[in-house]
Amino acid sequence: MSALAVYAFGDIYTTVGNAIKKGDAKALSAHFSSKVDLTILNKEDVYSKSQAEQILVAFFNKNKPSDFKIMHKGVSKEGAKYAIGNLKTTNGLTFRTYFFIKSHMGSEIVHELRFEKE
Repeated sequence: MSALAVYAFGDIYTTVGNAIKKGDAKALSAHFSSKVDLTILNKEDVYSKSQAEQILVAFFNKNKPSDFKIMHKGVSKEGAKYAIGNLKTTNGLTFRTYFFIKSHMGSEIVHELRFEKE
């Protein structure tokens, strides 16, 4: 893939990270697989893309992001990419944030997203 193609599509970590930083549930869910494993605090379930988006809208409304930084990223033994970051909110909370990415039909999709209170 050319540098131009990589630039045009952007890096999945940057794209997902920017959506989290902005609290943009719609932009974030655009990168979800059809079913996504979503954990917010102690509530964990598998949701459809649209259900997950609605849950994230509510989460971001309650916890308006002020900053998000990826602290670590890597690739698991199975080949799944992942990132761990910190989401800071305007209400003073920090959430440890994890997202896991798999390749699916030539594109990278988020199949798991977790927000845990720091």
